[in-house]
Amino acid sequence: MLSITASAFDLTNGAVVLRLICALFFFPHIYFKVVGNPPPALGFFQKAGFKPAVLWMRIATVVETMAALALLFGIYTQWAALVAAASLAVAAVAVCFFNGSVKWLWNLGGMEFCVFWAIACVALAMLYWT
Repeated sequence: MLSITASAFDLTNGAVVLRLICALFFFPHIYFKVVGNPPPALGFFQKAGFKPAVLWMRIATVVETMAALALLFGIYTQWAALVAAASLAVAAVAVCFFNGSVKWLWNLGGMEFCVFWAIACVALAMLYWT
């Protein structure tokens, strides 16, 4: 049986802080995919070339929500972090398709943020695997 303890939220533990940050950053991205008619993210999925865009946006929403909740509550953290990293790697590539070129700097529409966040998730998986 899974149990969530107070130590899962110990903010003096760097791994816990990283886990919580990696989880919480997903929630605005999930919101962007579910609120509105159509959700603002749908245009991104269409321009990035996902077909059918609605299906892929819903898949991304489910994957991100499951990963975020698992990370937030410390459930199967290693696996959730790897799923999150994979999702973010896809997002980084999608940003390139959206822009029509490879851009790095986040403030110019590049993939820097997605790549950094994916690396943080991989590091998190490594920390929890030991």
